[in-house]
Amino acid sequence: MAGALPVLYSFRRCPYAMRARLALAISGEPYALREVVLRDKPAELLAASPKGTVPVLVLPDGAVIDQSLDVMLWTLRRKDPEGWLAPARGSLDDMLALVAGNDGEFKRSLDRYKYPNRYPEESAGDAQAFAQLQRAQGATWLARLDGMLDGGWLYGARASLADMALLPFVRQFAHTDAAWFAAQPWPRLQAWLAQFEASVLYAGVMGKHAPWQAANA
Repeated sequence: MAGALPVLYSFRRCPYAMRARLALAISGEPYALREVVLRDKPAELLAASPKGTVPVLVLPDGAVIDQSLDVMLWTLRRKDPEGWLAPARGSLDDMLALVAGNDGEFKRSLDRYKYPNRYPEESAGDAQAFAQLQRAQGATWLARLDGMLDGGWLYGARASLADMALLPFVRQFAHTDAAWFAAQPWPRLQAWLAQFEASVLYAGVMGKHAPWQAANA
């Protein structure tokens, strides 16, 4: 429909939805935001993407993009004013490989560190020890990222898709135990996260919105 906007189903604190909003914001792509409550997902979200996770971007022609990285790539390939797809060093393939590592083993450790009680079959009845083990496994990944940040960002002296795809997850890990995170020997990683959280871009995508309801649309 002429003049119609893409519709983004999102949840403010979800790191996958956050990365999608970051890319949409930096590209300048206009869209209609529909904040959802994950325990009470609207029928419109489930009709667009039966898997029921966010983000889901519904384009004006009815096409649906329901993977966060695909949302990032879609909008940045339309307009990429900050060059997120063309890092100062490395390549898009390098960045996509790093994102795959984040979304794989690191995300697995993050979930189990943050929510150890959700995995009783893995924790053998000791959720605290299980969480500490998962934190240690995640820390190996974070130490690697700290080593990559010699230019201030993962792939050089400016932000890229990789930074914005990973930062929401590192943020979630850091805030699980902020005192522990602050005590780790990762000065570049800590500065990278602090700079992100203090940015206008971050503030712009983290505003609070009332849950969307079709009856009020």
